[in-house]
Amino acid sequence: MCHGGGERVTDLISDPGTGEVRTSAPDALTQESGQPVQWAPTEAPAKKKRHIGLWVGLGAGALVLVGAAASLILIAPGTTIAGVPVGGMTPGIAAEAISSRLATTEIELTGAGDGTTLTGADLGAHVDAEGLAEQAFADRPLWNISAWMGEPIHADVLLDPEIAEHALHAAVPTSYVDPVSADVVFDADASAYTFTPAETGTGISVPDLADAFTAAASDGERAFRFSADATEVTATITDEKAAATVEKLNDMLATIGFYVGDERTVPVAADVAASWLSIDEVDGELTITADQSAIQTMVASLPDLVNRDVVTQQNIVDSTGKVLRTLTEGKDGRVLGDTTGIASAFATDLTQGEAAFQLPVTSTPFETTTLFRRIEVDISEQRTYLFENEKLVESWAISSGLPETPTPLGRFRVFGHTAKQSMGCGPDSPYCTPNVPWNTWFAPDIAFHGAYWHNNFGHRMSHGCVNLPPSIAKQVYDWSPVGLEVWVHA
Repeated sequence: MCHGGGERVTDLISDPGTGEVRTSAPDALTQESGQPVQWAPTEAPAKKKRHIGLWVGLGAGALVLVGAAASLILIAPGTTIAGVPVGGMTPGIAAEAISSRLATTEIELTGAGDGTTLTGADLGAHVDAEGLAEQAFADRPLWNISAWMGEPIHADVLLDPEIAEHALHAAVPTSYVDPVSADVVFDADASAYTFTPAETGTGISVPDLADAFTAAASDGERAFRFSADATEVTATITDEKAAATVEKLNDMLATIGFYVGDERTVPVAADVAASWLSIDEVDGELTITADQSAIQTMVASLPDLVNRDVVTQQNIVDSTGKVLRTLTEGKDGRVLGDTTGIASAFATDLTQGEAAFQLPVTSTPFETTTLFRRIEVDISEQRTYLFENEKLVESWAISSGLPETPTPLGRFRVFGHTAKQSMGCGPDSPYCTPNVPWNTWFAPDIAFHGAYWHNNFGHRMSHGCVNLPPSIAKQVYDWSPVGLEVWVHA
């Protein structure tokens, strides 16, 4: 401190007789005057203020933000999928946890299995872990408190059939006798398909094992037991499946061919069709395939079988225009179009059970002509005349009825034909002529017919019928349909 004389002194003092500088003072010292000396308290430097409240506030806010963000990507607490707790996990981690649990679950095979242990991985155990986890997150996000501690989410555990069968067969071979599937075959003698019956086998039921796995997983078990004793195994292709395929194939054989409209223009023989078709097992079902190259061989011959000229239809009619007989069936002319792709398209149709293939053709419709035919008998001339569209086409000498048994006059119509008939051979008949040929009936008991017993044509000779030489009678027989008009006059 400074005194009035300007003499400078220091705050530091020495303990008497030591020469050491004291840095802290006793509560009171005695001056030479005997008066105690009080040291002024040394003023300590001010401490920096700590803003604890600010930091605490910032930390709590950050935690709230982190928690809020987490609630947007995590599954709600208490959620289980297939017995696996996935609460508080992201969907991706949850999916991995589910898959891992299934893969490591142990299955002790009892009975014939003699305690052999397999894992879920050995059996190809799986569920749609990703889909289930994503759906769980969508339905039960962590931020939705009402979704916490929800009901367990069920999942059916699936086993890969091929992997599981292989593992079980290797583990317990004594439980396996392979079943024999029904076999569909073509019987050439019957020109039809048939099948040989299936034979049952034995094995370990993969579906039953999958059900047991599902139950264990739902209960949260990491291991369970399953009997490996043999059970009956039905063949993949049963008799019922084979019978249904046989029916389908035989229906195809009944209609198979190349069509123009409703006409099966080019039928395909059953044995040829069978050579095109193969029946194979695919995913437990029978499928039909067709050999496109074999079909193409027939397609190459189609133009010669399909193309044709127009055929005009001819109808025999009466004077009213009524059709009495179709003399020639009309046929449309047709030309087969481009055959490119027919074999491929038909092969595809056959695999789907469609056996009637419509051909691309250009058609020319047929025309129809009519022939008005009639017969005229002139008793006075003893001749018969055949007219077609009022033009004379034939005329022959005849022998009509004798004066005592005349041929009736008038207009008649042909009503029947008999190729051979005995006449007048009844018990009361004065005559009997057996096996009279080529009878064309136009009036009661009166007909044009052949007379083999005389050659006196041009003169009356008969009991009322019109006699002709047998060969001529055959022409009249063929030329005259039922309904043909006949005019007999003197």
